[in-house]
Amino acid sequence: MSIGKVKTYFEQYGMRDRVREFDVSSATVELAAQALGCEGCRIAKTLSFMVEGKAVLIVTAGDAKVDNPKYKARFGTKAKMLGLEEVESLVGHAVGGVCPFAVNEGVEVYLDESLKRFETVFPACGSSNSAIELTIPELERCSGFNAWVDVCKGWEGLKTGD
Repeated sequence: MSIGKVKTYFEQYGMRDRVREFDVSSATVELAAQALGCEGCRIAKTLSFMVEGKAVLIVTAGDAKVDNPKYKARFGTKAKMLGLEEVESLVGHAVGGVCPFAVNEGVEVYLDESLKRFETVFPACGSSNSAIELTIPELERCSGFNAWVDVCKGWEGLKTGD
């Protein structure tokens, strides 16, 4: 199971014990916010795309939506999300638990600017009922991200509680 892989991955950062597992699903932004008792915007959702024949993950704030023109300007192609049947084999985690940790070799991770307005965010941990609270510097360090990108809309100017 993928959560075991993620917990093992977090051992190198001394954070294995910070991974939280729930008795309820956290597979969507709304469900994760309910399970954690936080605002949906603080859920760090990880979206899976295909760019030039390889899997790319973009971690965004829960209230952000991919902006197609921004995405195309950054990646040189139309935003094409991976199909349900492709995600687990290409990324290493199933839909509902996709996260930027312990992913398959060659998967590139990008962090969207929509996350920078928060002190901490809650990404999934490889299963549809898990999460970890991370500061933005911790997310940067643990995700092994390639770069910050600005490919989303709908969140600009919003702070927690807006």
